[in-house]
Amino acid sequence: MEWEQVWPQLGHRDALTRPLIVYGTLRDHTLLEIVVGDTAHLRLTPTTLHGYAVHWVQDAPFPMCVAQDGACAEALLIDGLTQADQDRLDFYEGGFAYDLVDVGGARLYVPQQGRWPKGAPWSLGDWQARFGALTYAAAREVMAYYGQLTAEEVAARFEMIRVRASATVRAKAAQSLPTGSAFRSDDVTLHASRYPYSNFFALREVDLAFETYGGGRSQVVTRAGFVGTDAAIVLPYDPMRDRVMLVEQFRIGPFLRGSDAPWSIEPIAGRVDAFETPQQAALREAHEEAGLSITRLEPVAEAYPSPGCSTEFFYCYVGLCDLPDGITGIGGEASEAEDIRSLLMPAEELIAHADAMRLTNVPLMTCALWLARHRARLQATY
Repeated sequence: MEWEQVWPQLGHRDALTRPLIVYGTLRDHTLLEIVVGDTAHLRLTPTTLHGYAVHWVQDAPFPMCVAQDGACAEALLIDGLTQADQDRLDFYEGGFAYDLVDVGGARLYVPQQGRWPKGAPWSLGDWQARFGALTYAAAREVMAYYGQLTAEEVAARFEMIRVRASATVRAKAAQSLPTGSAFRSDDVTLHASRYPYSNFFALREVDLAFETYGGGRSQVVTRAGFVGTDAAIVLPYDPMRDRVMLVEQFRIGPFLRGSDAPWSIEPIAGRVDAFETPQQAALREAHEEAGLSITRLEPVAEAYPSPGCSTEFFYCYVGLCDLPDGITGIGGEASEAEDIRSLLMPAEELIAHADAMRLTNVPLMTCALWLARHRARLQATY
């Protein structure tokens, strides 16, 4: 049914409760519930939006509508919105540079003029399959800031929100070591969740209870965790020359701990961005930090470095490559204030440092011990 036919049947509404037409991701009921909350009071009617076409935003995981003569788009007419519902929707859409405009007797979110470049025609099913899970995870964090941050402040943080959401998606898909208890996330009851701090990283505090080994449940406890990102870590190794490349840079962790040596010797490392694999991130970081072209990645470990207080998850590799004399230098992304020095070290020396407990970076220690075990095989097969 076309929305112009539906509108007269809905009866008189004042300006605050006029229907809303959605043509994109908010047609997905899961996302709509994340943004609005309870939707039981809403009347949701599939409809057609004439004079508009829906396209992907170019190189982005969400759509836009554009006025186009003779076009029509599948849409959803939402009636019964309260002012609180509309405020939540405005907060969510405002972060993506979409404005609410009048279209006849209803309203429609349209992109701000010139804000987004148009891509290929969009479909709801394609978006759900490719980006639905990531969007749900990102939207949950976005809506956690409702009433605390403005839509503009959320938009400034959205790149990292999306990176954290992609880590959530990978966590859901990962196969973990089975335990005798077989406890799962369903055995945890979440009573409350909040973000006392959010910027480049975030701190999440929760009130929860969980199943116990004795067969009961714990009391409701408050726990906090550093919400970081997934990271790709690669130790470059040249099997022909039998040496590795390490990098040195200032690190805030040792500095805040009070160390007099806050410049850290470590492998190449960086976050896994929202639309790349850990392997792609490892190759990208090797190029950005040290100008290296890795020919083969050897998986070392996929693990939490500190599960008691952090969501960070590491994908560790040894990367086979050519490390000739004179390859070291200063690298890093200037836009991220990175100042990274690279250096070469014989593999035997790195392993000796690991044995003597002189490596203070756990990923480097892990990669060094792995290399000690697999070094002969890599030399024989390279």
